Amino acid sequence: MQVDTTRWSGEGEFTAVLLEQLKQIAEIALIRVEDAPATRSEADYNFISNEVFVGFTRVDRQESVRRFRIIRGSRTVTEPAMTISGLEASLTSAPGIGVPDYSDDTMLQYLRAERIVPPYQTKGYKLVELVRIYEVAGGDLDAPKR
Repeated sequence: MQVDTTRWSGEGEFTAVLLEQLKQIAEIALIRVEDAPATRSEADYNFISNEVFVGFTRVDRQESVRRFRIIRGSRTVTEPAMTISGLEASLTSAPGIGVPDYSDDTMLQYLRAERIVPPYQTKGYKLVELVRIYEVAGGDLDAPKR
């Protein structure tokens, strides 16, 4: 498995938990985590936005075909070992992750918010973490399938 975290600052506790869970899924071959440009910090809240790109392993299967309605044959079809909906089912059953807040055929989105009150301070801040998971096209980490 290839994991690329060079474009990620390391912020986001939920992103770290999600990354560790993704590393345990055998059907994932590539993972890239990066900071999204929406990340910002103010006096009373921190908004962390991370994007995770996954590439699934490929499996070959034989498919029977007919040419000219007479000649029978077979061809090899290569397809991903898992889909985003399969990944959603796998992550939903994982402890500490659960059901995504939004999902479709191309993306999973998790939104977590918590109130942080540092010691010896009267006013805390709200930490909001947004994580989006995309499948990369053809297993190429430079070409997200958005």
